[in-house]
Amino acid sequence: MLTNIIVILVILFFARSIYRDFIANDNNPLANQAEASIVEGKFTPKSLAKYNGKDHPKIFISVKNRVFDVSQGAAFYGPGGPYENFAGRDASRGLALNSFDPVVLTPLDQPIDDLSNLSKLELESLEQWDEHFENRYKVVGTLHENGTVSEEVKGL
Repeated sequence: MLTNIIVILVILFFARSIYRDFIANDNNPLANQAEASIVEGKFTPKSLAKYNGKDHPKIFISVKNRVFDVSQGAAFYGPGGPYENFAGRDASRGLALNSFDPVVLTPLDQPIDDLSNLSKLELESLEQWDEHFENRYKVVGTLHENGTVSEEVKGL
């Protein structure tokens, strides 16, 4: 009886490993389809807002006018995560100030924050965050003022 249970557990372990390898494999058509659905686009604060993990399954964050797909970090950026305030938003000022307070976010109907009043230390912090995002997440677009590009990004 104990031998049967051990054999079943070993089989389940290997089946799980094979499944994970299949999902991570570049030849997996499901993974390729999901990746292909993300195309680089131009976002405005209003069009970016829906990519918050609640209104849309993808989670995007803008840092220094570049939009990153942070969906793989949903535990951090998605609903309930410590950085959830930044999901679907320009997170530049909050990251520069190391603040999660919603008051550091520019309202969606206001011009994009030009960050002109940040100190040298805050700008250095923002650069480190920008490097972090660049090294870890895919850039899926750029952030533009409301009304300067179509409010709908195709292919997402």
